[in-house]
Amino acid sequence: MPIATVNPTNGETLKTFDALGPEEIERRLAAAESAFRQYRTTSFAERARLLSRAADLLEQDARDVARTMTTEMGKPIGAARAEAAKCVKTMRWYAAHAEGLLADEHPTDADVRDSGATHARVHYRPLGAVLAVMPWNFPLWQVVRFAAPALMAGNVGLLKHASNVPQTALYLEDLFRRAGYAEGCFQTLLVGSGAIEAILRDKRVAAATLTGSEPAGRSVASIAGDEIKKTVLELGGSDPYVVMPSADIERAAATAVTARVQNNGQSCIAAKRFIVHVDVYDQFVERFTAGMRNLTVGDPMSDTTDVGPLSSEQGRADLEELVDDAVRHGARALCGGQRPKDLPNGWFYEPTILAEITTNMRIHREEAFGPVATLYRAGSLDEAITIANDTSFGLSSNVWTRDAAEVDRFVRDLEAGGIFFNGMTASHPAFPFGGIKRSGYGRELAGHGIREFCNATTVWHGTGPN
Repeated sequence: MPIATVNPTNGETLKTFDALGPEEIERRLAAAESAFRQYRTTSFAERARLLSRAADLLEQDARDVARTMTTEMGKPIGAARAEAAKCVKTMRWYAAHAEGLLADEHPTDADVRDSGATHARVHYRPLGAVLAVMPWNFPLWQVVRFAAPALMAGNVGLLKHASNVPQTALYLEDLFRRAGYAEGCFQTLLVGSGAIEAILRDKRVAAATLTGSEPAGRSVASIAGDEIKKTVLELGGSDPYVVMPSADIERAAATAVTARVQNNGQSCIAAKRFIVHVDVYDQFVERFTAGMRNLTVGDPMSDTTDVGPLSSEQGRADLEELVDDAVRHGARALCGGQRPKDLPNGWFYEPTILAEITTNMRIHREEAFGPVATLYRAGSLDEAITIANDTSFGLSSNVWTRDAAEVDRFVRDLEAGGIFFNGMTASHPAFPFGGIKRSGYGRELAGHGIREFCNATTVWHGTGPN
């Protein structure tokens, strides 16, 4: 795949970039190693000063970088501005909280005495250069949610971004440089996927984090495992959205629209499978379908647009294959199901709801990365949980109920990294984010995320002063 900015609204190639050659990759790896030796010794106060400065600069740049994101991958401009603001918030959160999150941990006096020590503690130390292999769908946010905690922990970053968002990738490197980070602390590597293995195997790279497809995650995990290096993987999802009879149906249906089409439907944590109790199925579907039909599909640079184009021609083709397969096997499109006839030049697809889904359809097993929702009827709480768990993914989930006993059952039995009741899934710097099953492993954000790339070091003293 060429490293290029291709506008998904019209398919026009705006700018292309040459991949880094071996000599430049070597120079950058050496710079990362050199930077880490110095940066790891900086105080939390100095790291917070640098990250806060980066947040201030991003806040000033927000409108321009939002336009860059929208141009490169097609998200509605309002969502792009919101993404930039979320990154600013997360940078400031880690600048304020990292020192406390990584404070030394002290065992109880009884355990210290029992171990034979005079005193002991657990001390967190950074690992080194972390390679981040990042996707295009949230081209700023995916990077910042790794970079902010990694940098505050004293690590340095190497970013291999998706090849269709090179200008956003270069902006991020420039942002941290302008904030005052030393050369080598955060670098963008404009390389193709074929270069990842050699970089990850290099002894100067300590660990890796990847957000992307299941095959990409399997590849990075295999290489890192062979080298015995730490990885964190977030590999997508097919999140359930369960609606039970006690729910506020009007709110559930309105939120369902946003939960499905956020980021043009190209979000790992977007609700994709809508599992509705039979007692409220017709009521919910009527409202949900009306909401999807009323969405405005069009120019993502317009503030009145709800759904822009998919990020690539191949992405739309993949989505069409899933929809066409479902229809061939008996699914019924309640709305959408095709390309908008009045938008012939870009990679647009109509907001779509498919009913009568069965297990022999590909869309039942595979992640639909676009504005396509699937509907399921559930006759009971048990059946709703069974359908929700009938997937190889386990990233997040949404449940609408006002029944306390049902809440307890879903918390106990839903197989997911997150459960959001009476609202839609959203990431926040204070809460851990990640999945189970084929959605990956490890956690980003919160204290869990910042500790993923730290060495939890036991410090034990048998004699000597406190």
